[in-house]
Amino acid sequence: MATKQFNTGVNTFESKIGGLTVRGQAHSLSAWFVLALRLMVGYAFLAAGWAKLTAAESFSAAGYLTNGVPKASPMLGMFHWMGTTPWFVDIVNVAVPWGELFIGLALIIGAFVRLAAFFGAFMMLMFYFGNWTVEHGIINGDFAYMLVFLAVAAFGAGHILGLDARIERYEVDGEPLVEKYPALQYILG
Repeated sequence: MATKQFNTGVNTFESKIGGLTVRGQAHSLSAWFVLALRLMVGYAFLAAGWAKLTAAESFSAAGYLTNGVPKASPMLGMFHWMGTTPWFVDIVNVAVPWGELFIGLALIIGAFVRLAAFFGAFMMLMFYFGNWTVEHGIINGDFAYMLVFLAVAAFGAGHILGLDARIERYEVDGEPLVEKYPALQYILG
């Protein structure tokens, strides 16, 4: 049986994890959909953060952490501890609205996209366990948003009409930034 040879052009991708290799070939329109995902989730987070920061009453997560998490959540004890620990509540009260705002802004302008997407995915994972319901299965909107963040990071969405491509090419001592500091590829893109 002949195996299909994949073109090594821009729209092909391959990943190896352990002994498993997956290959794919994206349609040229995929870039537009990746851009749309980046902008959509960026807007959603920017709007959520802005709403919390400009609300008449200051945002406080304490009530939700102590009383709003469903009893069935596998992380109920951790959320209760977070909600009853004053210094942690203070951190969450700053981290959630400002985190949403900065994650959204980074995604919209396409700068530090992988870093923003990582923290967005982490926030969605926490929201997933905090909003735990499994009546309709274990996949819900929070889980889906987490996957969108991970896809945006994996596809290097900051290179598509974003600032990450320019930041990576910025020269330091005559060398592109990402070549001089290769670890930045995990933050940019």
